[in-house]
Amino acid sequence: MAGLNIPGVTDQYKTNDTVEKLMQVERIPLTREQKSLDQYNAQRDAWRDVNRLLSSLRDSTKNLYSFENPFNNKLTESTDEFAITAEANRSASFQSFKVDVIQPATADRFLSGELENNYKVPQGTYTFRVGEKQLTFNWKGGTLKDFSEAVNKRGKNIVKTMIVGASAGKKTLLIEGLQTGTENQIIFEDDAEKFAKEIGMISPLKDKAVNLGKGMENASTAPSIDFGDGINMPALSRTNVSFEDDSYNLNPRGAFKLDLPDILKNDKNYHITFTLHSEETEDITDALNEKSMVPELPSGGFAEFAGIEIENFSSETLLKVPATPPEPLEKINSERILYALLKDGTEKLIPTRDVLSKDLQIDLPLSEYENISSLIIRNRNTGHKISLSKIETYNPQSKAGYEPINAISTAGDAILKYEGITITRPTNDIDDVVPEITLHLHEKTEKPATITVKPDTEASKTALIDFVGKYNQTVAKINILSQNKSEIVNELDYLTQDEKDAEMERLGMFQTEFSLTSIKSNMSSILSASYRYDDNAEVTMLSDLGIATNASGFGGGYSQSKLRGYLEIDEKKLDSALENHLDDIKGMFGFDSDGDLIIDSGIAYKLDKQIGAYTQTGGILALKTSALDSKIKDSEKRIATLESQLEVTEANLRNKYGQMEGSLNSLENQQNTISNFTRQQQNNR
Repeated sequence: MAGLNIPGVTDQYKTNDTVEKLMQVERIPLTREQKSLDQYNAQRDAWRDVNRLLSSLRDSTKNLYSFENPFNNKLTESTDEFAITAEANRSASFQSFKVDVIQPATADRFLSGELENNYKVPQGTYTFRVGEKQLTFNWKGGTLKDFSEAVNKRGKNIVKTMIVGASAGKKTLLIEGLQTGTENQIIFEDDAEKFAKEIGMISPLKDKAVNLGKGMENASTAPSIDFGDGINMPALSRTNVSFEDDSYNLNPRGAFKLDLPDILKNDKNYHITFTLHSEETEDITDALNEKSMVPELPSGGFAEFAGIEIENFSSETLLKVPATPPEPLEKINSERILYALLKDGTEKLIPTRDVLSKDLQIDLPLSEYENISSLIIRNRNTGHKISLSKIETYNPQSKAGYEPINAISTAGDAILKYEGITITRPTNDIDDVVPEITLHLHEKTEKPATITVKPDTEASKTALIDFVGKYNQTVAKINILSQNKSEIVNELDYLTQDEKDAEMERLGMFQTEFSLTSIKSNMSSILSASYRYDDNAEVTMLSDLGIATNASGFGGGYSQSKLRGYLEIDEKKLDSALENHLDDIKGMFGFDSDGDLIIDSGIAYKLDKQIGAYTQTGGILALKTSALDSKIKDSEKRIATLESQLEVTEANLRNKYGQMEGSLNSLENQQNTISNFTRQQQNNR
């Protein structure tokens, strides 16, 4: 019996192979379209890579001439980093100045007496105030540890506490204000004050009355100093000083000394305050210069007797008349008026800047003038009268009505001297003394620290190296796509082998694209041109920095790779140029050529504009990718259509060949039946 045949399955007549061969012919348009689609996708990816590299290069280029350019970066150095540091904004001037930190700003830090380990904080309402901030909370009573945690949980930017181990079985509580400055003392209110007194943290302030004396009975003659005012200038004298309405008045050439009471000499917390007032008066030098320096003797007179007049001999004097008259006195305008007399007899000038032009409020912290014993006021001026308002004292710590018993530190303002001017601030971060510079105070200086502001050449160097690297990557990509030379890929040592293989597939992809060779040529022209932003500029070309694009750039043997447009860096030459010609370099990358305060020339500016034509929205690369996107969509549609047609064609072929195979199978079966019947008849005979 013949085997069972199923058309299209048993493939007795090789119809599947026949259909497949016929379909291969039918698939030729589809295969061709798929290759086109792959090519379109590869080209689009290549253009996107070019766009990415050019955009990255453009960002690096903008960084070289925008407001954020690295050539404006500033570094600061301090000769006493432990005591004071500084930060300079980009607009800060290159400069060097001296700062003497008398004291950094401090916050209140109070320690309690020793407490038992099982000490319980009483129930109550606890209020802590620091400056304008206040913490108030209800406490149900509990351990010192729980109380400390409750304060810390609620006291952000106000106060914090810490439990410190003391002697065996004992502990103490530390409370600290979180704001510095004299005005930011810790104020204990409600049950907090009672609690602080109970644990030996504070005690009532003892009265310390201070009396500077009234009137001239407390003023004495000031020590004389030769200021070189001239031998005929009247000496500085207490006789030119008067006291009226709680004010001391110093006429020209007046001076006096005011002794401080012992309590001020021994307590550095006190401040002395008063106001200096200046008033113009008739200058005494005019009258002094008019007065003759030669003695004028009176006439000897005469006697008359009996109508006879007899003249006396002229008077005689032993005074010697100078051969030449003395030099006329010059007018004196001096703002050096106030001095601190120290216990060792030396004097320390107290700055009184602009005192001749405006009233000057003096707030003198005695902590700044250690070992002070007296104040000396000297009015050397010949045309100004100086007045001192009522002199008062105060202790900033007395505002709370109590004083700490164990103070680790007390709230105080930062005190510093900038160029000889005494300055106080409530914080250690001071940004309003030196323009565009923030000072950070840490500790007291032993001697004035020098702050230097200088350019950040490392940031500039890093930016230039980044620019060169991105430029070379962009040029390498353009070379690969526009030329069909395998050595272009092989000489790129920074690529991995897989990356090199991928680039080999793109080699010469856009050999006929003029836009790639055009931008490479234009960028090279921009980099090789000269840019003189100033007539005195010494650095006007990129090669002056030690950066060049040609084969003869920095020595070495000839190599084909040096002709491909890559930039090379001579690091020593670059370092020297950055150190000595930073302004020239900044101007070379971007400057205003027509005086309208808008940058319109320079390497970076022109590169930015050139690259922008390619990378901006609607630019050359956008048009390239947009055209490919359209081709890709059309190709995908054609592929979908061809795939549908091929499915129908293949189905029809398989149906026809299946029917044919079925017919052949039927004929074969009929033949077999006839053959079997004939054979059976023959056997029956």
